[in-house]
Amino acid sequence: MLPDRSFFYRLAEAAKAETLPRFRAGVDVVNKEASGFDPVTEGDRAAEEAIRALIEAEFPEHGILGEEHGSVGLDREHVWVIDPIDGTRAFISGVPVWGTLIGLQKNGRAIMGMIDQPFTGERYFADGNGSTYSGPDGEKRLQVRDCGSLSNAILFTTSPHLFVGEELARYREIESQVRLFRYGTDCYAYALLAAGHIDLVIENSLKPYDVGGIIPVVEQAGGIMTTWNGGRPEMGGTIIAAGSRAVYEQALAVLSR
Repeated sequence: MLPDRSFFYRLAEAAKAETLPRFRAGVDVVNKEASGFDPVTEGDRAAEEAIRALIEAEFPEHGILGEEHGSVGLDREHVWVIDPIDGTRAFISGVPVWGTLIGLQKNGRAIMGMIDQPFTGERYFADGNGSTYSGPDGEKRLQVRDCGSLSNAILFTTSPHLFVGEELARYREIESQVRLFRYGTDCYAYALLAAGHIDLVIENSLKPYDVGGIIPVVEQAGGIMTTWNGGRPEMGGTIIAAGSRAVYEQALAVLSR
């Protein structure tokens, strides 16, 4: 048996109860990376614990891949992929573009997912058949847009500083061709893509939990999401997401060189 929308919403509410009270509240931050800055907060850990507790109670036969509390049963048919706060840097800076990502895989393929932004009250959800939005704008079906070509595209990436060497050169080549580019939106960029507001997202160094909840939302809104070499995106790495086939192919021609 697969979960329904109401169960995903229960998971999102459980996470929200831990994250939202801590947002813009001067939370304690721990750095996970000795050679840089990879922050984690109490909210990350508590939200993931809340999500996992509900999954373990309702679907004990499912596996779980989580960012903060390890993984269990990754060889099972169904595996949940959890990022309790995607965009922790935004979270600790008071910027509302972070989100809770909850995904479900079947035999390694992302089939259901949610991008939840508790502060704005927006949920982007893919149920296996399509993607929907619920929030201040009401409820509606999500559909990517076709801007025609790369020269008309709006491009988002979290930060160009995350690219180095040849990856940076390829990214900059694409950036120089688009109509508009913006930085710093983490998972929210993919939500905007699925909703038809932007056209292209290019990222690197992503982990499976960074994309697990996003892939179904983008794909079931009609978008394309792969690695830079055109492979499936479930394992993360270098990622491209596009609203139209034409923009995807033009960008991929540069990224896959």
